[in-house]
Amino acid sequence: MPYTPILATLGYVLSADGTQALMIHRNTRPGDIHLGKYNGLGGKMEPDEDILACMHREIREEAGIECGTTRMRGTISWPGFGKNGEDWFAFIFVIDDYTGTPLESNPEGTLEWVAVDQLESLPLWEGDRHFLPLVFDADPRPFHGVMPYRDGRMQSWGFTRL
Repeated sequence: MPYTPILATLGYVLSADGTQALMIHRNTRPGDIHLGKYNGLGGKMEPDEDILACMHREIREEAGIECGTTRMRGTISWPGFGKNGEDWFAFIFVIDDYTGTPLESNPEGTLEWVAVDQLESLPLWEGDRHFLPLVFDADPRPFHGVMPYRDGRMQSWGFTRL
């Protein structure tokens, strides 16, 4: 079967001092596979946009702010991750600055500033605990990971850096 993933973005907006990340607590939509979990912001790429435009649009839609400096930290392939076993492939970004005032919530949940060093204590997808340290570490090289899922559970994790 060919690998035909859904292309997406996942971004972490930092506070002005760089110590907090804007997270969404997915707590509003019954049936959401993310219900109860915290996540970065992002979503599916549209056919007429590049991946950076997708990241900026998703942040605008979900948080009501305009991205400034945006750094790609890596990519992750999630075979089997979707609600019906769809494959996902995401480009992971950090947004160092922005303009505007973040929304307090959106249709998917509540937006909350969380200390970067406390992210792993949140209810997250099991796999997020493996890649989040790479998103926020000081290594400037992007990481490229693969994290297969089966029946909503992470099966393995591996990554390389350029």
